[in-house]
This record gives sequence, structure tokens and C-alpha cells, in this order.
Amino acid sequence: MATKTRGQYEAEFTKAIIKFEKDYLGRGPLEARTFFLNDMIIVRLRGILTPAEMKLAESHEGRTLVKEARRQLFETSRPLLEDLVRDIVGCGVISLHTDVSTKTGERIIILTVDTNLDERFG
Repeated sequence: MATKTRGQYEAEFTKAIIKFEKDYLGRGPLEARTFFLNDMIIVRLRGILTPAEMKLAESHEGRTLVKEARRQLFETSRPLLEDLVRDIVGCGVISLHTDVSTKTGERIIILTVDTNLDERFG
């Protein structure tokens, strides 16, 4: 049986993140891409804000509210993300970092893992 390529693992992780966003946060991104780099999984999601969040983000207070609400929702989901990493990539999560741009509607997720993915996937 042929083993999966790095790109296939990245694509599988991207699909899982899209499903997670839809199931857990209620809406999936318009675009998504995952990159494995050293001991990091980097995910870029575009088009994640709802029309209501975009309207709120027109003011400073609204931007703060949107970012904080999204941050708290995401932090409560950490166990689910750790399961995704373990099930798909086969390693553990050391740390999780994320930020949302209320200007572009983009979210960046960086997961630091306990394995060098460049060595694992070549």
C-alpha cells in the first residue's frame, strides 16, 4: 500500500479544519491552506467572518469584540484541534497560536508540534 505524500497530509488536515470551522464555529472559510514547516502546522483561512462580524468590525470596539469572541471560541476548542493533529499527523500539540484580521477576514493558525514534520514527510 502506498504511503501518503506530504501534500496529501496537508490537504487532509485542511479538510478537517474546514469541517471543524463549519461544525464548531458555524461557518467555514472561503479558502483554506495548510503548510507543514519544521515543527509547525500553519493554517491560513480566508473569508471566515460573517456579514454581522464584518459590520461590527467597522468600529474599534466592534473589532475588539469580534477578535475576543473568536479567540475565546477557538481556545475552548483546543482539545478538538489536538485530536485532529494526533489523528491525521500522528503527533502531539505543544502550543497553539491564532489571530484573526478583521480587515481581511483571514485567520492564521500556528500549531507547534512535538515532531519535526520536515523529517517525517520529507
